Amino acid sequence: MKESTNKGNHTTIDWRPPEDVLKGLALPLSYEVNINDVATFERDGVVLLRGAFADWVDRLRAGLQRNMDYPNDYSFPCDSVAPGGKGRFFDSYCNWHRISEYTDFVRSSAAASMACQFMRSTSAQFFHEHVFCKDAGTQTATPWHHDLPYYCVDGWQNVSIYVSLDFTPADTAVRFLAGSHRSGQLYYPRHFLDGSDYDLEDPAMSAVAPLEDAFEEKDLRAFELEPGDTLIFDFRTLHGTTAVETKSRRRAFSTRWLGDDMVYFERPGETSPPLKDLGVQPGMRMPEDLFPVVWPDPGLE
Repeated sequence: MKESTNKGNHTTIDWRPPEDVLKGLALPLSYEVNINDVATFERDGVVLLRGAFADWVDRLRAGLQRNMDYPNDYSFPCDSVAPGGKGRFFDSYCNWHRISEYTDFVRSSAAASMACQFMRSTSAQFFHEHVFCKDAGTQTATPWHHDLPYYCVDGWQNVSIYVSLDFTPADTAVRFLAGSHRSGQLYYPRHFLDGSDYDLEDPAMSAVAPLEDAFEEKDLRAFELEPGDTLIFDFRTLHGTTAVETKSRRRAFSTRWLGDDMVYFERPGETSPPLKDLGVQPGMRMPEDLFPVVWPDPGLE
C-alpha cells in the first residue's frame, strides 16, 4: 500500500458544529416508506427512489456552489484529479452546520424519517454530509470501495442518502455491487485521487482492487439519474464509477445516518472524515451534541 501523502482530508477550519445549531428550525418531515423499497435495500444494499428530493435540488445546488467557490472557508475540501488530468472532481464534508441549505435539509426534510425506516431503527442520528461535483470533461474514476472502513463508527444499522443534483447517464453514474453489504468482508479505504489503499495495518481488511475484474455485470446496479432522484445505500455496499468522460456536470449531496446499534470505533489509522477527540470510548454511542438525533425529534419527547 502507498503512503498517504496529501491525498485528501485537507484541513481548513474546525469541523465541529456549535451547540443548538438545529434549534428553532422547522421540524423534520415524515416519510412513508414503501416496503418493497426496503426489501430491495436489504437484498441489494442499494435502492433507487425516483424524485424523492426533487424539491430540494435548487437549494442544495446553491449551497454546494458556495462550498466550491470558497473551499477554504469550509471543512475538508478536496480535489481528486491528478496533476495533468482533465476536469475537476471536488468533494467536501462536515459543513452541514455552516451552509444554511445543508442545515435545512438535515433538519427539515424527510431524510431523517426515511433513514430511520430503511435502517429499521427507532432513531436516526446524523453523522455527516458529503458533497461531490465532477465537472464536464472529467475522466477520473471513483475507485471501488465501501464507506464503513473510512469511518470511526461500527454497527449494522446505517444508511447513506445520496441525492442527485443533475441528470447523470448510467455510464458515468455510481455503480454498486449488489449484495456486497452482506459479505461480512471489509476492504481497505482508498484515495479518490489515485485509487491507492490507505496506509493501514489492519488484518481484518483486504484489498478490493484485485476483485474488480471479477464483478459480473448481472450483479452491478447503475441507474440513469434525474435531479432529485435518490439512492439509498448501506455503508458496507461496494460502489465506484468508471473513468468514462462526464459530458456535463455531475453533482450530488449525500447524508450519512446512524441507527440504534451504531457506536464509536477506533480504526488503526486515518479515517475520513478525520474526526478526533470526540469524548467517548469505543462501543459508546456517538455524542449527540456533535451528531444530533434528528428523528424522532428529541424536542417532542
